[in-house]
Amino acid sequence: MAVGFLCLAVFLFLGLDLDTGYAATTPTAEGVEQITYGSVLKLMHERTKFRLHSHDVPYGSGSGQQSVTGFPNVDDANSYWVVGPQLETSARQGDSIPSGTIIRLQHMKTRKWLHSHLHASPISSNQEVSCFGGENESDTGDHWRVMIEGSGKTWKQDQRVRLQHVDTGIYLHSHDKKYQRIAGGQQEVCGVRDKRADNVWLAAEGVYLPVTETK
Repeated sequence: MAVGFLCLAVFLFLGLDLDTGYAATTPTAEGVEQITYGSVLKLMHERTKFRLHSHDVPYGSGSGQQSVTGFPNVDDANSYWVVGPQLETSARQGDSIPSGTIIRLQHMKTRKWLHSHLHASPISSNQEVSCFGGENESDTGDHWRVMIEGSGKTWKQDQRVRLQHVDTGIYLHSHDKKYQRIAGGQQEVCGVRDKRADNVWLAAEGVYLPVTETK
């Protein structure tokens, strides 16, 4: 199932829409897109406007896994993520994602999964967030619960959301603490245990699959 999700995501990402009518979009007041499984998107940190980002550079401390940062520029290809279902589920491409759903996020470029575990983050010594695994390697450390802020019931572009790590309970978090050397100008992404203004995210640029109609 994961391979199918990625293959379609690659076609969409490269603009090979095969006459399906899919199009890259950005949030607008008029046409709000619904996030579905198989969509390819960027997650924007609400307060700083940096995008959730990864690249084939390992942390120099902690787990040594692939690093995850916040990136200031909108047009960087390393900030795209494929929205996938949790392990061992019957979810399908195009299914909508209600608040409370457990998902995985696969980094488009390196195909690793957004992950967390009990290691300290490099700058603030909060919990490390990394990218881990691959197409056929994933575990529950890749599971994140979508928690919509406010009255919305399903995840849409205009919804403020928190992503809570299922195994450890932390929230996906960023702040204006920036790296100085290898990832100079990029800001730390980490996990914290309490709800703060700095752990709210929004779906931004991306290619959004239409909702699958139930037959």
